[in-house]
Amino acid sequence: MLSSDRGNLESCRRLIGEGDLVIVYERHDAMKAITVKGGAEIQNRYGVFKHSDWIGKPFGSKVLSNKGQFIYILAPTPELWTLVLNHRTQILYIADISFVISFLEIVPGSVVLESGTGSGSLTTSLARAVAPFGHVYTFDFHEQRAASAREDFQRTGLNQFITVDVRDIQGEGFPEKFSGKADSVFLDLPQPWLAIPSAGKMLTSDGVLCSFSPCIEQVQRSCEAMAAEFTDVRTFEVLLRTYEVRDVKLGDLSSCGTRSFGKLPCKRKQRFLNEEHGDETMEEVPTSVMAKPCQETRGHTGFLTFARLRCL
Repeated sequence: MLSSDRGNLESCRRLIGEGDLVIVYERHDAMKAITVKGGAEIQNRYGVFKHSDWIGKPFGSKVLSNKGQFIYILAPTPELWTLVLNHRTQILYIADISFVISFLEIVPGSVVLESGTGSGSLTTSLARAVAPFGHVYTFDFHEQRAASAREDFQRTGLNQFITVDVRDIQGEGFPEKFSGKADSVFLDLPQPWLAIPSAGKMLTSDGVLCSFSPCIEQVQRSCEAMAAEFTDVRTFEVLLRTYEVRDVKLGDLSSCGTRSFGKLPCKRKQRFLNEEHGDETMEEVPTSVMAKPCQETRGHTGFLTFARLRCL
């Protein structure tokens, strides 16, 4: 398991042991979380992999199957956990998460309130950001969802930085015991404007609030609710654009804008006329590394609205 006293960096250096949670990496779009058990094995397209072969190896190792194919065994960092966790709800991904942590000004030692917990994608990264001295208090109205999130945080070893409670924040607000003690508050709710007055009471002087909403109508109502107690209200939409990087035959550069790199022939040859001898010669076309935007890009996920508690 990830150990709090070692931290994520140390967990990458230490050796894999019985009972550790690991990320099995086949390729960038094929990963899963597995608990290491001495007598267990997994099977996939690359063959059979025995857990016993992983024990004693450092995280990040390449391990072989009975067919001689390989996978990587990685430490369960928050970034990787976001990609493999069970989707009990729609989750936040790395582009939004990194933006939230930066604009909420979260640092080690911060106290953060979150509602709702959902699948725990953001919560996991929040816990890593506040460690080793801070804490994340996260709330979800759905009891079973909250219980599943607790189990996940236990598996990843971050449970000592996270407290999960069942509470309807929209209807009840945050518990009064946190009044004036939270450095940051994050809301991911259908009607966040109902919880904004309570969030304002929880924040320390100059604290920061963030509300995530998929629809602009929700953003508009939230901004109206923030006007009474908050200042510096800003809304962002984070769009991520990825690029393909491939070796391309120079003779095909003219078609790069209209054809996918993946369809280029691997051993295409070019004919040219040798002027001195008058014969036709076959020669390999030189290659060049090119980058182009991916044809399939993840689009809109939601709007992030930030506001700072007005100092009286």
